[in-house]
Formats: sequence, C-alpha cells, structure tokens
Amino acid sequence: MHFKTIKTFFRYLETARHLSVSNAYRSFRVLSEDIPILVLSPDRLQFLIYDISFTNSLPEHLQKSKDIFIVGCTVGLRFSDLINISSANLILWEGHTYLQVKAKKTNTITRIKLPEYVLEIFMKRKKGKQLLPHISLHRFNNNIRAICRAAGWTEPVERNRNSYRRAISSKSSVTVPFCDLVTSHMMRRTSITTMLTLGMPELLVRRISGHSRNSTSFQKYVAFSQNFMDTEIDKIYSKLETN
Repeated sequence: MHFKTIKTFFRYLETARHLSVSNAYRSFRVLSEDIPILVLSPDRLQFLIYDISFTNSLPEHLQKSKDIFIVGCTVGLRFSDLINISSANLILWEGHTYLQVKAKKTNTITRIKLPEYVLEIFMKRKKGKQLLPHISLHRFNNNIRAICRAAGWTEPVERNRNSYRRAISSKSSVTVPFCDLVTSHMMRRTSITTMLTLGMPELLVRRISGHSRNSTSFQKYVAFSQNFMDTEIDKIYSKLETN
C-alpha cells in the first residue's frame, strides 16, 4: 500500500505538476505475500466461549479483548463497526434480541439474531450506552495474538513472499506460528466460515454479512477447515462404493 502511494505521488509530481523527478520510482516493486486465510475452527471458538478456567487464567485486559473477539467471531462485523455498537443497535422482536448495524464501509444494514453468550458479554462489558470496551485496533491485535498464544495455538503456518530484484523475481517461504498471524480480520472470516461450515445456506450468510449476490470479495472470507472438507468428501466417496 505504501509503495503504491509513493509511486502515485511521484507520478503526480511528474505528470500533473511538471516537476523534474528522478524516474527511479518506476522501478519500485510491491512485495506480495501468499498468506493462507486463517479462521478459528468451531472447536476453538467454543473453547474461548465456554472454558472458564482458561478465561480466569488471563489478566483482565486480555479477558476484555477475548470477549470482543468472541462477539466479532459470532456476528461477523468489521472491527470499526463492532467497537462502536451501542444499545441503540439492539432490537427486540418476538422475544428475541437482534443486533442491527449499518456498515460504514459498504453502507449496508446487517441484522443478526444474538445467542445468549453474546448477550451475557454485553451485560458484563456494557458501560453507558456502549456495549463493548473501547480499544485501539493495534492494541486489540496484540491482545488477541497473546490470547491465542496462551491457548497453545502455535502450530506452524507457511507464508510465501514474492520478492523482486531488478527484472528477476524470486519466491521465499517462512514458517510462522498460527497465533502470530491472528488479526481482527479473523473475526469476520471466522463468523462467515462457521455459518457455512455448520450448514447455513450461502444466500443467508450473504444477507447476514452484507455481501451482495454478485460480490467477488465474499469468497476471500471463506476458509473451510480440513476436517470439514475430509468429512464432506468421504460422503462423496461413500456414494461411489459398491455394496
């Protein structure tokens, strides 16, 4: 992103302002990384929600971030929308509580029925009209990585980097612990993937996530677990077996 901004700036100076600029900026190359789309499995999400002994082992500031993370992995909102939800976003209908939010990025309205554990988090963390504690994105990302590290989720994940030197491109790979790759983006991916994995039709998931039918960005949030894929493909293979 920064390299693209720099190149755009120098191109503006040269073409729009007609200033004498070295053409070295044209050789700038953006490094690209192939990082697997990571999500929390349903088992790991359940662990964060219901394992009381693990929760009690965390300091208070990590417990707060864990609660925010759980809500995000459930409702699938972007961090910027999630951290600003208030009592005004809660709707009661036929004895059930719904969260309704108008996304800042897409200007679409998301409405989702809330489970009991999310309502309990709101009751515990509510301060005034705000339903969740305020925290910066940088600190939140650091906290959820610490939480995943404390949970022992340190299995290696390979990431590939494409680097450019003159006209020759090369690839290199490094192995990074799962916990170090966790960010706020995982909440939205986990929510969408969990709904799909547990059998919710894609059309309904799109309604909840705010993606249109023709949205190409929807697929980047989808990452099925290997166990789920193995189970589904076993069903296909079983149909090919002869009696």
